[in-house]
Amino acid sequence: MRPNILMVVCHDLGQHLSCYENISVETSNIDSIAEESLLFRNYFATAPLCSPSRGSIMTGRYPGTTGFMGLVNRGWELSLNEKTLPQYLKEAGYSTYLFGFQHERRDPVTLGYDYVAGWDEPPHLARKITPKVVSFLEGDIKEPFFACVGFFEVHRPWEFYQKIDPKIVNVPDYLPDTPEVREDLAMFYGSILETDYYTGKILETLKRSKIEDNTIFIFTTDHGIAFPRAKSTLYDPGIKTTLILRWVGGDLTGGKVYDQLLSNVDLLPTILDILEIDIPESIQGISFKPLLYGKDYKPRSEIFAQKDWHDIYDPIRCIRTDRFKYIRNYIEGVWPYLPLPLDIEESLSRKSLGNSHIMRTREKEELYDLSVDPLEINNLSSKPEYRDILYELRSRLYRWQREINDPILQGPIPVPGRGFVQDPVPMFEKKDDGVTGKMI
Repeated sequence: MRPNILMVVCHDLGQHLSCYENISVETSNIDSIAEESLLFRNYFATAPLCSPSRGSIMTGRYPGTTGFMGLVNRGWELSLNEKTLPQYLKEAGYSTYLFGFQHERRDPVTLGYDYVAGWDEPPHLARKITPKVVSFLEGDIKEPFFACVGFFEVHRPWEFYQKIDPKIVNVPDYLPDTPEVREDLAMFYGSILETDYYTGKILETLKRSKIEDNTIFIFTTDHGIAFPRAKSTLYDPGIKTTLILRWVGGDLTGGKVYDQLLSNVDLLPTILDILEIDIPESIQGISFKPLLYGKDYKPRSEIFAQKDWHDIYDPIRCIRTDRFKYIRNYIEGVWPYLPLPLDIEESLSRKSLGNSHIMRTREKEELYDLSVDPLEINNLSSKPEYRDILYELRSRLYRWQREINDPILQGPIPVPGRGFVQDPVPMFEKKDDGVTGKMI
């Protein structure tokens, strides 16, 4: 029998787990599974915002091709012509389940799920969704199954979580070490610990079950953390994400760590490849199954990412290699500072930055040598000694855009049916546990 797949997808986490050495408190439950699993340190999202990135996870295709370039609650939706992971697996005989959050279509059933639990009860907090998953794992399960578990965490707001001591937080190098930033991070850490706790409950139940050996467990997220210069940007803190994968029965264990460049567009074809399901030619991601099993594997030489619509229209594209990153800004100089999503713009961290250099207006082109400038501060695009590298990466990015039929090459991209309006359209406005259900 083919293995089951249990995939936990949370919001806005980036790589902020202690197993990634990016947090100063222990995420002991996720760490415990990481010690037995495969962990990927250079795994990137195709977009630094929720819906387009999740669309790539679910289709194995880029947002520029699918046309899914903004948030579902702001007028976008993954086309019904796009085939999704649960649909591929249903055709292969899987029963399919969604527990909690998804952000690809207004109606999750159209994604190919046989059973949906908790979707109509926003916000999809881990404390609400986990009991449904535990009950499922303890029940009479029809195998093989695919279960996607969507947590609202670690999306803002965080005020209702039990924050940690601000004095012990690890302030990322790209943020100033101020009391406001520390307070913001202390609340953020509280949401991470909540995610870790409830992920641990799911893992405990899986371990007690009779199906653990035949279940592929995947833990991932959509994009970077909700802080300035991370989420909604194409800098590494915006697009570098968590991926942990484990399958006891398939020998995908052992606490192995991989540093090869990977994109979340690669996850779907890898899953299909592991399950020995044919990968359609329309899939744009590349299976990394050979890497996992020590077979002949040609590593990626680059990853690509894009952003179009979040709160505002901000079209940008990038190519990242092991050493360099090139970013193309299509409406450079329009905003007086780096545009941020509303929840970050109103945050304690943003208020402490003022006119800091990290909020500077972007230039048309950005080029960074990550080997000496991992924070992507020193733009080398105007330096004569980097001209050849600039030309090469510019050309490689353009070729990729042509290959995926990127609509930005034809001109500005409006919201479907709404043009260039920039007012938010909330998906829902319920309140629960003191938290607004409004998705930003």
